[in-house]
Amino acid sequence: MRWLLHWILNAVALLLVSHMVEGFHVSGFLSALFAVVIIGFFNATLGLLLKLITLPLGILTLGLFFLVINAIILWFSSKFVPGFAVTSFSAAFLGALALAVIQLLFGFLKRSDRNVNA
Repeated sequence: MRWLLHWILNAVALLLVSHMVEGFHVSGFLSALFAVVIIGFFNATLGLLLKLITLPLGILTLGLFFLVINAIILWFSSKFVPGFAVTSFSAAFLGALALAVIQLLFGFLKRSDRNVNA
């Protein structure tokens, strides 16, 4: 059941990013949810391989290069999901950065909610 909440929160994050970043478009919640599933699949396969290959560069840049990989995954995923479009690499990069910040905030909210309920 946690995975469903995780997917829903990521879909909401994707919708938020589409309102914040020019050139990053999501047509609705179902498109966002489908995009999250596809992004997750590509992140688990292609993203893992790219991160492994570029690990020295990731270490050298203190992990900032992994934002570039996340941007590539976002851009690539947009080619497979109807209703999800990323028009340029700069939009994909800004989208990856915004998604990282939003997901970080969601993570803080989930942790603080867990501490209140404990």
